[in-house]
Amino acid sequence: KYLAKHVANLKPSGIRKFFDIVATMDDVISLGIGEPDFDTPDPILRAGLRSLQAGETHYTSNSGRLELREALAEHIQSSYGVEYHPVTELVVTVGVSEALYLALNAILDPGDEVIVPTPCFVSYQAEVILAGGVPVELPTIVENGFQMQPEALRQAITPRTKAILISSPNNPTGGVATRQVLLEIAQLAQQHDLVVISDELYDQLVYGVEHVCFPALPGMRARTILLGGFSKNYAMTGWRVGFAAAPAELLKGLLVIHQYTIMSAPTTAQDAALVALEDGAPHVAKMRAEYDRRRRLIVGGLNQLGMHTFEPYGAFYAFPSIAASGMDEETFAQELLQEESVAVVPGSAFGPGGEGYVRCSYATAYEKIEEALRRMERFMRRHG
Repeated sequence: KYLAKHVANLKPSGIRKFFDIVATMDDVISLGIGEPDFDTPDPILRAGLRSLQAGETHYTSNSGRLELREALAEHIQSSYGVEYHPVTELVVTVGVSEALYLALNAILDPGDEVIVPTPCFVSYQAEVILAGGVPVELPTIVENGFQMQPEALRQAITPRTKAILISSPNNPTGGVATRQVLLEIAQLAQQHDLVVISDELYDQLVYGVEHVCFPALPGMRARTILLGGFSKNYAMTGWRVGFAAAPAELLKGLLVIHQYTIMSAPTTAQDAALVALEDGAPHVAKMRAEYDRRRRLIVGGLNQLGMHTFEPYGAFYAFPSIAASGMDEETFAQELLQEESVAVVPGSAFGPGGEGYVRCSYATAYEKIEEALRRMERFMRRHG
């Protein structure tokens, strides 16, 4: 009875339910957790050890180490041509999840609406609600590459709309937004004076296509909060380092919340992240090539099983249809786990538009994916 209503009414994560079950089972092949199976590359790991051994165990600046912010500014400028001032327009956060929390709390007044294209990462709607806002879910479909369509976006905008929350590459679909679609979103954001929060956590994990950095589009830097981090690109999930970049007046709002809630991101992790930016590119390229090899294996294998799979060009997720099984996605995931010890995530966990799909992460060893496909073939022979 003491919980706030907006907290008590939040649904538990649709991902965690399955992994509570997985934890009690043996011989499970997990295609569920969205975490690299690679260890943090050695130069980054050694940088963290050196930081600890040197006694770097104290607070940094609230915004994060200046050297790291300078390196981030250089990385964004050299990669995408967008300039951010390292002192006034960047803050280092505890993962991209904190960056999103800061962005939403900085811009939303109670009742403000945020348009959230779905399927999307499970925390988006919940974080909007926790910030006092109202998530307006905008389902996308496979026929459009799970990309927002401008007419649907236009119809979703109301006088209460404050922001659009986009994610490319996308979790769970693996979709990468095209420049044309992003330009259409940009035009509507400009027409209706909206903020765009662009989650680009997987920006370096794309396969044969262009990643378009949203604030690099004409006129968008002034109204965009760019979110990014080190967890996926550099296999640093446990280090918890992310960032937000925005024009100084916007960034000021994020920073004041960060000061009062977090103080500063972990010092050791910041030192490791600096080396990731300086020396991590070859390691990212090696991991990306292996993800691509796995991507081609799992997409081809799922299609051969009659599970039509959208071609993912980013991140490390496949999002196959399970229509051929005759089951809904919750039943499919439960039965596959019980009968064949393969864990996937029901698409409905990611919001409207995910019904009839499951998410399969290929951030696991090639040989395990091969075995998972063999098990899924047995399962589909029984149920397809």
